[in-house]
Amino acid sequence: MKALTFHGKEKIVYETVKDPELAEETDVVVKVTRTAICGSDLHIYHERETGLDIGTVMGHEFVGKIAERGRVVKNWRIGDLVFSPFTTNCGHCFFCRNKLPCRCTNGQLFGWVENGIGLPGTQAEYIRVPLADTTLMKIPEDILSEEALLLGDILSTGYFCADMANIEKEGTYVVIGCGPVGLLAILSVRELGAETIYAIESVDYRLNLAQQFGAIPVNFKLENPVELILQVTNGRGADAVLELVGSAQAGRMAFEIVRPGGTISVVGVHTEKNLPFSPVEAYNKNITYKTGRCPVRYYMEKLLPLVQSRKYDFTAVISHRINLADGVTGYEIFDQKRENCTKIVLEP
Repeated sequence: MKALTFHGKEKIVYETVKDPELAEETDVVVKVTRTAICGSDLHIYHERETGLDIGTVMGHEFVGKIAERGRVVKNWRIGDLVFSPFTTNCGHCFFCRNKLPCRCTNGQLFGWVENGIGLPGTQAEYIRVPLADTTLMKIPEDILSEEALLLGDILSTGYFCADMANIEKEGTYVVIGCGPVGLLAILSVRELGAETIYAIESVDYRLNLAQQFGAIPVNFKLENPVELILQVTNGRGADAVLELVGSAQAGRMAFEIVRPGGTISVVGVHTEKNLPFSPVEAYNKNITYKTGRCPVRYYMEKLLPLVQSRKYDFTAVISHRINLADGVTGYEIFDQKRENCTKIVLEP
């Protein structure tokens, strides 16, 4: 089959790789109909994390059709349309039972193979899915496959970030980073009841989208976000800051913007060794700091009715739809923010 594979710093290759096979009786093989490039793929692309084997199939977002099924798989039949979180989940361990399936003791992350051990990614024509009965969900007839694709990662992650922020109607909230997850976080903060949302970014077309989604745009290259938020809150600061960038600079800005007793909610993937503020600073400001990998399988079920309600056009974050064969160029466009790129969907 054809796939996009990792070959070192900023080098993705479209090549032929071995077709996936059933390894366990609880596996299925899915024919991928749509996959996507995610911001966290760029951490691998830029080698911000080490250890990934050369030749690993990239990606962790997908929807598709069941092509093969293991002998003991109960919930799925050949041809069923399914979507998936970016981790597999057993459904019965302590973490799965306690709304944290992303830390399933039996789970794996799609798109991570190290020293020959792990699970190949989704930017391919086919993908093996372990623990299929408890990992996958069926795509209902009344939602688009692209909506299901977003539920499997960035919509759930954006909502998770908002959910951790303790949203209240009268509060003032700030979203740092208006990539696709940040944009969906804005919609999520709105859905949770907030009326005053500021969006901090430097890319004009993303700020325009943030404004369309209901936020007040702030270009940090043209004005000082900390001074602005302090001014509009009578010197207090924001009730919560959602940080979706994953950089020390964004983390420090979040700390300076949040009010004493407020919350910093972080889903940006950080690779620094230390937080951008000290324990003393955190103590003196009484902040609550929440972060971590989104438990997507839990939020997929929780958010499905919202998608079915048609209240928001979540697919508005998708700017590019291209063939998997053009995925190498897609990585370059996404990384360099060319062509007003926000989210790229790949079709094998």
